[in-house]
Order: sequence, then structure tokens, then C-alpha cells
Amino acid sequence: MNNNGVGSWLHRRRIKSGNATALVSGEQTLSYAALAERTDRLANALKDRGVSKGDRVGYLGENHPSFVETFFACGLLGAIFVPLNTRLAAPELQFQLQDSGARLLINAGALDAVASASVTDTVVTHRLVVAPDGGTDSSAVELPTGVERYGAVIAGAAATPLDETVTLDDGAMILYTSGTTGKPKGALLTHGNITWNCINTVVDMDLNRNDVALMISPLFHVASLDMGLLPMLLKGATVVLESKFDAGRVLELVGRHKITTLNGVPTTFQMLCDHPGWSTADLSSLDKLTCGGSAVPQRVLDAYEERGIGFTSCYGMTETAPGATMLPVSRSRDKAGSAGLPHFFTDVRIADPVGGLAALGTVGEIQISGPNVIKEYWNRPEATADSYADSSWFRSGDMGHQDDEGFLFVSDRIKDMIISGGENIYPAEVEAAIAELAAVGSVAVIGVSDDKWGEVPRAIVTLREGCFLTEQELRSHLEGRLARYKIPKSVVFVEEMPRTASGKIRKMELRKQFAQ
Repeated sequence: MNNNGVGSWLHRRRIKSGNATALVSGEQTLSYAALAERTDRLANALKDRGVSKGDRVGYLGENHPSFVETFFACGLLGAIFVPLNTRLAAPELQFQLQDSGARLLINAGALDAVASASVTDTVVTHRLVVAPDGGTDSSAVELPTGVERYGAVIAGAAATPLDETVTLDDGAMILYTSGTTGKPKGALLTHGNITWNCINTVVDMDLNRNDVALMISPLFHVASLDMGLLPMLLKGATVVLESKFDAGRVLELVGRHKITTLNGVPTTFQMLCDHPGWSTADLSSLDKLTCGGSAVPQRVLDAYEERGIGFTSCYGMTETAPGATMLPVSRSRDKAGSAGLPHFFTDVRIADPVGGLAALGTVGEIQISGPNVIKEYWNRPEATADSYADSSWFRSGDMGHQDDEGFLFVSDRIKDMIISGGENIYPAEVEAAIAELAAVGSVAVIGVSDDKWGEVPRAIVTLREGCFLTEQELRSHLEGRLARYKIPKSVVFVEEMPRTASGKIRKMELRKQFAQ
């Protein structure tokens, strides 16, 4: 084949395991052969609508076979897939569509209103709308110009396999990660980045074709897509897609489908073991639990160990596609608190303040290198240049140390990022939106501990002289501007901010005073 990228995977799987089940979504089941054919049809349809190598295609929707089909159809064409967070507000989505230059957007029918609002002032010329059941949706309702029904488009497209020339160095996907300046940056993952990350996952997780993964985290998150879905399809295993998380339903699905693999964040695992059906649920098939985002609370670890299930903890980021390290279940007790060892084809080092190697056990910046690490941000040469040391070591912005066995321990985050229920929140973005209010003199957003979400944002605000503002007014201002999970759950009004000699707000002091 001329296509050496991810787009070729379903063609190869069709030959090796065409009759095996690839996807289960509600009552719909797709074999590898059926999934490959639908992907071929979609790729031809996109090509007929002007999408070619290097063009960007956006996708806005929950976990659904159409997400998977769009990803692989882009891979067949050499186009670049742009998954969008369904929790973002229209202005946030619009920015990402503008920044990526996406020409075509595929969106779930339930999100049609926000999708329509998001394409304004962008270069998007076509939209495909996915019916709830993924069918042809033969509704007589007339659609606007440039908008078509996804199911009908696939049904009417040619099933001829495409074989465009695609290399591992070609761009495959742009994932947006918020930056410290408040504007998201698009991390450009190549076909090679994704492939090597999946190989790392298959090797270190011991995945096999008999595994069955239940995807309870949104596929637009890099961990769910690149460490959950794609390694399973690479291996020829089965993936069960869930569009929404419901703890009771997840427990029922684990027993019904004999789920072996479950990926999530601490919040989801906590909600499962807190559910009334936990003690009677059939969890006998589960043997691979992967958790990322933040540390798993001890009581949650204990609850799963009582059921004979251990956790594999992971550390990484969008820019490492996302795997950097993994802590095996066998070391979860004696290396408690560790983020684990580097993945098989990935290297991790600790740098001192002047860029040299830090002494063993000494805290420094965590830096990552390997074929899974991105080479650039989309149209951000300055950000790219600032993110690498010695040309190939990605500067994570996190602080940590390694012990004498190479296990990584993460001690702090340089970039002030807040992780709430597995979602990354960058304070600068929230602060910029709050600062739009005329009454606000200064603002700082910090993370505070939360039993359910791990962390939630809290805004510390000073008001301009003579002005008045309530917490509810501030929160109402952010509705529709930011995703709901980014909106501070609490607001503290103060007379003045602690500042450095240069005038910068001392967030460390704010955390000491207000983070409880």
C-alpha cells in the first residue's frame, strides 16, 4: 500500500479479521469489514466534496461510530482530523475551526445549533449532520445550503478503497490544548506519533485481540482516543462505545459485554464504586483499568482491590500523544504515588534549572523524547521553539524526579493547570473572560480540592473602586462564553492581590489562603 499511515489500518484489519467485531454502539454492531467499507464510502464522499491531502476536517459529537469513521476516512485521504470538545461554547469552537482552517465539519444532530453558530466567519463550506441512530435520516425537513445528512452521504458514496500516499511524517490530527496565554494551541500529531503511541500502549498494557474495551470517556480527549480506542483497533480487539457516562449503565455493560479494559479518570472510577449496584455487579472480566489525569484516591484503590482489580496509572499530555509513563499494577503498592516508568519506545529525563541533567532524586523539569512526541504546534512557530530543549526533548512544564529504578514522581505543575474530572482548565483563559467585566479590577483563578471532580476552579477577584459585582453575575457572564466545567464553582472577593515587585500576582500565596 502507498498509505503507511493510520488510514491503512482498517484495510489491513479487513484482511486479517474482517468478521471480528470492531465496534458496538447501542444496538449497532460493526465488523472490521463493515467498518472498513463505511470508512471507504465516507473517504470517497469527502473527496467528492473537495477534501484532499492536508485539508482539515472537524468533528463535533459524542462517542459514536461516525467519530471513528471520520478519523479513519481522513487517514485514507491524508487529511487532518480535528476532534472538537462537545462541552465548548460556540465562540471557543469557532476559534478552533478558524485556527485550523477546517473546510468541512461533521457534527452530531443534537449539537446542530452550536455547530451552526460555530461555523460563522470560518472557512467551513460543508457540514454533514449525523442522525442519532447513524442512519440515513430521510427526514423531509429541508437543510440549509452546504449541509447534508451523514447517513445519506455514506449510503450514496462509492465503496472503492482509496490508497493515497501517506507517510508516518504527515500530519494526522490537530488536538487543541489551552495555553498559558489563554488561547488554545493546536498540537499537530503525525501518523507516526499516533502509531508509536499505540504500539507503546499495546506493549505495556499487554493488549490482545480478545480484549473488549468500554469507552466511557469522550473520544475527543487524546487519552481516550489514542490509548483507548486506537490501540484496540490496531490489535483487532472490540470496542464498546458509550456516548454518555452513567455509573449504573457502565456496571451493567461490563457484565453484559464481558468488558476487559476500562479507561477513565479518578472521578469516573469513584462514581462507579460509590454506585448502589457496585457490590453486586459482575466485574469478573475486568483485568485492565487505566487511570490518568490525577492520582486515584486511596479509598477508591481499596474498593477496586477488594474486588480483585488493580489500576495502571499513566502520565502524559496531548503533546506526547499522550503516553509518557505508565505504572504497572504489580508496582502500584511499593511505588505508590509514582507515575511509573517511561513507555517502551519513549524516554524521560529530569532537567535542572540551567538545562543540564538533574541529579538522581532531585526535582527538575520533566522532559520527554520519542517517536510519539509532536514536532510542532499548528501555525505556532514561537510556541514550538519554546517547547523543546536540545531540539528533541519536549519541555512538559511539570516538575518531578526519578528514583534509582527510573520511576517518575510528579511533584508540581509549572503551568498552573487545573484538572477537573479529567478536563484540563487553564486559568489564563478563564481570567481573560472574567476580566471583560467592567467591575473587575484584577482576577486570578486557582484550583481547589473537590471530592467528586478532584479539582474545581475558584476565582479570586478585586473590584474597581465604586463598582459592585455578585458571584452570580460573574458566573452568568461566563455562561455561553466558556464550557461549563471551566466556570469557577466559587468566587472570593478580596481588597487587594498579593503581588511580586514587578506587579505579577503571587498565585502561590492565593493557593495557601484560598485553596481549601
